[in-house]
Amino acid sequence: MSFELELSKGNFTIPECITCKKIVWPPSEFCSHCLGKVSLKEGDFQGRIIEFSRQNKECFGIVEMENSIKIMAKILGEPHVDQTVKIAKCGMREGNYFFEVN
Repeated sequence: MSFELELSKGNFTIPECITCKKIVWPPSEFCSHCLGKVSLKEGDFQGRIIEFSRQNKECFGIVEMENSIKIMAKILGEPHVDQTVKIAKCGMREGNYFFEVN
């Protein structure tokens, strides 16, 4: 299965090399380190807010997942730097990834 197919179903997975166990980001079918095949790790992953910005009543920020992946996400609730968050919603809109965390 591909990362984008899972994301389009609302599932956040993390691509990981089967051979060297390196997290592969941006998502790819092959590891950029050893060229091994990549599988998708499922789980209830936690991240932390690195920075955020507010526009009107909405907050957006950079969230680091699994100490390596950085995503831009809409932040639900009142954010603060280093706050632990989880993916609340994810998917694809017009070919682009979207993430919401809380």
